[in-house]
Amino acid sequence: MAEASRLESAFEAARMYYGESQTMEAIAGSLGVSRSTVSRMLRDAREAGLVRISLRPPGAHRIEELGRRISQQYGVRTRVVPASPGDGERERLQAVTEVGADLLDDMLEPGTTLGLAWGTTIASLLGSVTARPVPGMRIVQLNGAINTEGSGLTYVSTVLARAATLWDAPVHHFPVPAFFDFAATRDAMWHERSVQRVLEVQQQTTLAVFSVGAFDADIPSHVYTNNYLAEEDLRSLRADGAVGDVCTVFLRADGSYRDIAMNARGSGADPGRLARIPRRLLVASGPRKALPLRAALRAGVATDVVVDEVTAASLLALR
Repeated sequence: MAEASRLESAFEAARMYYGESQTMEAIAGSLGVSRSTVSRMLRDAREAGLVRISLRPPGAHRIEELGRRISQQYGVRTRVVPASPGDGERERLQAVTEVGADLLDDMLEPGTTLGLAWGTTIASLLGSVTARPVPGMRIVQLNGAINTEGSGLTYVSTVLARAATLWDAPVHHFPVPAFFDFAATRDAMWHERSVQRVLEVQQQTTLAVFSVGAFDADIPSHVYTNNYLAEEDLRSLRADGAVGDVCTVFLRADGSYRDIAMNARGSGADPGRLARIPRRLLVASGPRKALPLRAALRAGVATDVVVDEVTAASLLALR
């Protein structure tokens, strides 16, 4: 049988089987062939791409509806990651960062300047990225990491070194404190040529990836557990109504940030600077991050969001 004729017969069998729900016995009788021949024709139809079978897992409609509502409410592209009933916080974080890593890989293109904000979620995301060289790519650190003990520099250097290896790309480090002791010190440092050079690269960022930090997350945000904030800092943040941070810039529930006292001493990219970056990927997991996530979305920091199902539902339930 000629190839064209064989495929036409295969398509006819597939149409009757999948489109009209006829049994193989009925199709065999209509076409004058054996049941085993019908089975082979259906296999040929699938292999030739004449038939595409898609599986829709339980709860798919619910996941799609959560994503649609978040996208509609906040003007972002949203991917909601399903959560299995027995999943804990770490399993959901792993699932979200795996999806985030795939999306990030799709976004990368030659010449990308990638801005990275260090933290627990981004470290997990980089652990799921598939290594591949990206020609002309460069990586820039979006927020300082040094704390009072200096240990933050080691942590972020490890995270950035992994990123450099994954994409065979140079890194522009930002070797300044996450939070200065005095706002005047930060302002003076911002006039140093070495710091201005990094700030200029940050301004050229074409794609940023970051998460949100929460004071009481089940998987603690790095900035809240590693000697970055003194008790007096936490009191100041509570007094100013802060609910969490993006790139170590603190936000209120309504997304405002400019007059929060701690932000005058911070080194992170604020929402105004982030908004000038063309693509901004926010990856978040954990229902206790719902409140800072809403603040971040209200501040307009993201163009794309990856979030787990439980956190998505918690976000939409906020009043």
